Amino acid sequence: MNYQHFISPQTQYYHLPMPFELEKGEVLTGVQVAYRTWGKLNLEGDNGVLICHALTGSADADDWWEGLLGSKKALDSDRDFIVCSNILGSCYGTTGATSINPQTGIRYGGSFPAITIRDMVHLQAALIKYLGIKSLQLVIGGSLGGMQVLEWALLYPEIVQAIAPIATSGRHSAWCIGLSEAQRQAIYADPNWLGGEYTSEQPPNQGLAVARMMAMSAYRSWQTFTDRFGRQYDASADQFAIASYLQHHGQKLVQRFDANTYITLTQAMDSHDIAQGQDYKSVLQSIEQPALVVAIDSDILYPPIEQQELADLIPNAQLGLLKSIYGHDAFLIDIEALNELLINFRQAFILFLVIKLALGYQF
Repeated sequence: MNYQHFISPQTQYYHLPMPFELEKGEVLTGVQVAYRTWGKLNLEGDNGVLICHALTGSADADDWWEGLLGSKKALDSDRDFIVCSNILGSCYGTTGATSINPQTGIRYGGSFPAITIRDMVHLQAALIKYLGIKSLQLVIGGSLGGMQVLEWALLYPEIVQAIAPIATSGRHSAWCIGLSEAQRQAIYADPNWLGGEYTSEQPPNQGLAVARMMAMSAYRSWQTFTDRFGRQYDASADQFAIASYLQHHGQKLVQRFDANTYITLTQAMDSHDIAQGQDYKSVLQSIEQPALVVAIDSDILYPPIEQQELADLIPNAQLGLLKSIYGHDAFLIDIEALNELLINFRQAFILFLVIKLALGYQF
């Protein structure tokens, strides 16, 4: 399937001029990055803000995070030069399984190599350098985006001034890995899967739809489903209303997303561990940037205990709590409350800088 019609006309493209080496040793050539920007880069190049999107997201942050972008909002294009790029491995313009492999002239498909969160961040860093951004005032993202945020703080501390990881963890839990594996197995069980070498005419849509149904069940909460659906029965479909709802979302995803991409990105998420063999506590304690760690009280996928751990171990971190019935997806739904948390954090960060200057710190 061609996903071009899901990509905004405002999307720009950066073509990496050199081969891109992945963390696990493979090398990609002809890498393309799809990205969007809002606002203008100032002469000093220090008003950058980077948004990192989640699993099935895209560079169109003004679509899925519209409530955070705009005048006097947390991400203000009158002040900030805001960038959001489609991540490596995705299917919305950046090189991934649906891209043409320049070595073979055909789509990568199931042959697209395994990637990591650090690979995504290193590619974003190449884009940031290309755009002339010398300092990122804030790196922000939720879920998979939050994983990227943490890696940004560790890999590029000289660029990143503050971070806001939302509804995420420092390393993927057994709970999340198990749920992702169940979703992948649904895709593998589809007779059209063919080891990832399916055709665009016969993709493993049923498997991907079931995977999405599983995911949606973890993205929301007991209260959301109970309040909205209860035990309502859909007589026309001869099934419970919640079943119709989940099937609807499964079918929506297969119209806009690729199964190989889903496999690639969920496996990258499972590999997420900021410690990478080092002492986990020490790695988190090495993050020096001011951090707003946002938890969602009803999130069963990345429960608040994981964000509390981040906030406890990152020296300059504060915990922000979104009280919501919507579960993990609250960071995409309860935008007004999230916007307020971020505005307060950014105002406090400005005060933090003023104090550092007054005390004579060099940074």
